[in-house]
Amino acid sequence: MPSPSLTLDPDPFEGVTLVGGGPGDPELITVAGLRSLLAADVVVTDRLAPTDLLASLSPRVEVIDVAKIPRGRSTSQEQINALLVEHARAGRRVVRLKGGDNFVFGRGLEEMEALVAAGVPVRVVPGLSSALAVPALAGISVTHRGLVQDVTVISGHVPPGHSGGLVRWEAVAALRGTLVLLMAVENAGAIAAALCAHGRDPRTPVAVIEDGSLPTQRVVQGSLEGLGALVAEERVRPPAIIVIGETVDVSVAGRTTQVGRQSSGRPV
Repeated sequence: MPSPSLTLDPDPFEGVTLVGGGPGDPELITVAGLRSLLAADVVVTDRLAPTDLLASLSPRVEVIDVAKIPRGRSTSQEQINALLVEHARAGRRVVRLKGGDNFVFGRGLEEMEALVAAGVPVRVVPGLSSALAVPALAGISVTHRGLVQDVTVISGHVPPGHSGGLVRWEAVAALRGTLVLLMAVENAGAIAAALCAHGRDPRTPVAVIEDGSLPTQRVVQGSLEGLGALVAEERVRPPAIIVIGETVDVSVAGRTTQVGRQSSGRPV
């Protein structure tokens, strides 16, 4: 029988560990993720990972920043894959640290495939996905008994009608449940217009949560038809999660400006 006790001793896996760091607050990383970090020789990270944790690591640990900054510097996925393989083949314990969960719009599978193809041992430590954790920290439940039985998580990094888009927005508009949009700040207005055009009620409540789980977290609320204007008027900046659905009103009603662990958001 395994011991039920927890330990924060380093976990020296020989190879690459793909660690989901959670939504940003360093306290929300998993125990397994923290143990992997404590054993690492090399940490390959980006801007949405809980980088405050890196300050507590040994000075011997090499930290490599491969952030992809919108309209800024960017490291290609091929370069990231090559870094992981190179350091692992040199006998170093490597942690690939990302925000949220590596396998929810985090290219975790691409990295795993590259490592397997190169013959490098690899394992996965899942993280709290911001798609569910951030609304919860803002006091918003994405489901509610008797009201919502489905949740759909969508990447909004390309607008409706884009040649690279794979989302059938007419099908999404027909859903009755909660929609959670990631990477959708820039295209929020276009997405809202498409949903309304395909039949989603323009009065559907929405909430936009900026800097989820961080001390700078804030929440702004409105309706689907006004989502684009809301994002512009409130000068919302990424990272932000957009929640569309009836549970927004149920959850936000009566909410104070301090919700959950750290929220400093304010209703509008």
